[in-house]
Amino acid sequence: MQYAKLGRSGLMVSRICLGTMNFGAITSEKESLKIMNRALELGINFFDTANVYGGKKGEGITEKIIGKWLEENRKRRDKIVLATKVYGEMGKGVNEKYLSAYHIKKACEDSLKRLKTDHIDLYQMHHIHRDTPWDEIWQAMEQLIREGKIIYVGSSNFAGWDIATANEEAIRRKLLGLISEQSKYNLFNRKIEHEMIPACNYYGVGIIPWGPLDGGLLGGVIKNLGEGRRNTDEIINKLKNNREQIEKWENFCDDFGEDPASTALAWLLSQPGITSPIIGPRTLQQLETSQRALDINFNEESLSKLDAIFPPAGQSPQYYAW
Repeated sequence: MQYAKLGRSGLMVSRICLGTMNFGAITSEKESLKIMNRALELGINFFDTANVYGGKKGEGITEKIIGKWLEENRKRRDKIVLATKVYGEMGKGVNEKYLSAYHIKKACEDSLKRLKTDHIDLYQMHHIHRDTPWDEIWQAMEQLIREGKIIYVGSSNFAGWDIATANEEAIRRKLLGLISEQSKYNLFNRKIEHEMIPACNYYGVGIIPWGPLDGGLLGGVIKNLGEGRRNTDEIINKLKNNREQIEKWENFCDDFGEDPASTALAWLLSQPGITSPIIGPRTLQQLETSQRALDINFNEESLSKLDAIFPPAGQSPQYYAW
């Protein structure tokens, strides 16, 4: 396994992050426990979850599965960097969602109970909530840090200017600020190259891409259509509208001598500012297969070919102005 610092922090995380969104919703508890065991054996120390994962509102099923795994062997807790999220709706109450100090405090304490741990290593805002002032958000996070309930703060699905605003407000309060951002990023969707990546690089925020295969579109969808999640209406429609591009992609992978899923993941690992793409294995086999990406390297010619198939988004303002 390879490791890297998470953003400007001194925290070392595996270059592949284990995403647990499928645990309890698609993947059974038994299989989920096996996947976590194997991930740890492979050297993956970065585990990502969220309080809303698991398929049933307010129950935190995925966090409970991870909590059960940690409770089975207490030594595991010190071997992983545990990340979860706050923002999503956890009940019917008007304050059971978003980023008020009220909700952040309760959501954190509820996650701690489900995860069977006394602290969260990386507490992430699952989405921006611009109706809540940063003074309130940072006050809540600072209190949790002071109490030892969280160590680092991260974000997810922010805009570039949200990264800037959040960190400038943190600087004003003499806080470390955001050390990571989870954004959707893959060859098929390179929009964060406009402003998000430059903002994160400037502030030393590590980027944790989610959706590296764009729901399976980059995972060999033409050859394997009908398997797993590749037969969903969304994927079928995306393939229909972008078939020529995907055919070029899969032909590239054939010539390159690597399977599409591993190649797509390896491309992310080669991009500047990227710390750990999130994989969301539904099975043990998918977890095992993902490791191949760590050994794939691209030369300039290969990267140019990929840029021709999936054009870079271009950095703002140059991509739309002079």
